Amino acid sequence: MGQIPEQIDHQLHTDDDEQQESEEEEQLPSSNTQKWKKHYSSNHKILFVGEGDFSFSLCLARAFGSAHNLVATSLDSQEKIEKKYSNGASNARELEERGCIVLYDVDVKVMSQHFFLKTQRFDRVVYNFPHVGFIYPENSYCQIQLNKKLLKGFMANAKALLKKEGGEIHVTHKEGDPYNKWDIVRKAEKRGLLLHQAVPFFKDDYPGYDNKRAHGKLSDLSFPVGEANTYKFKLQTSLIGKSVSEKKSKN
Repeated sequence: MGQIPEQIDHQLHTDDDEQQESEEEEQLPSSNTQKWKKHYSSNHKILFVGEGDFSFSLCLARAFGSAHNLVATSLDSQEKIEKKYSNGASNARELEERGCIVLYDVDVKVMSQHFFLKTQRFDRVVYNFPHVGFIYPENSYCQIQLNKKLLKGFMANAKALLKKEGGEIHVTHKEGDPYNKWDIVRKAEKRGLLLHQAVPFFKDDYPGYDNKRAHGKLSDLSFPVGEANTYKFKLQTSLIGKSVSEKKSKN
């Protein structure tokens, strides 16, 4: 199931001339071929991290009819995925059959140095319900600090993998106590990212997505999503540039 570097290079690295010819076409939305699932387009190059059983990325792959524009990653090894999740292995296999690159042992806190990811730039980097695992009680100071550290590392690395023009980092996060203590927006701002939009997240919008606890003996069970939002962050420079161009157009 896992792909070796040579296979990855063969799949995503094309001849330089062909790549230059196709880049402009990829940027232009086509009413005939472009497909959307909520915030995501089949024209977007999307990186999914912390994917659990890969059901979220697979939902988009099915909606698009292809996964050639997707890279799905997990912190776990391929062997752990098979043990932890009843559908993890089959979901990853279907993703690969649809053209997705599936990568294992990817730590979001250092992923910008990953041998393959560091060569790529993405339109969207997606992290649903980031969490370090149930080490302490959920509302304890130590647990909150660990989760804040995870977000800090993720955002710094996701920023490095983002396309400068139009790139967005999406973090879906539960609302209310203690999750509002993670300071997700301030963590982003300190790393040169600004909140572009926060929209309510509804699990039913993504058929087949099964959010997993991912940790402990109950790793294959879902958890109640409750009230949650998808936070969309952009590079500060891209937002500043946009505001300047908007002012010029008005004058």
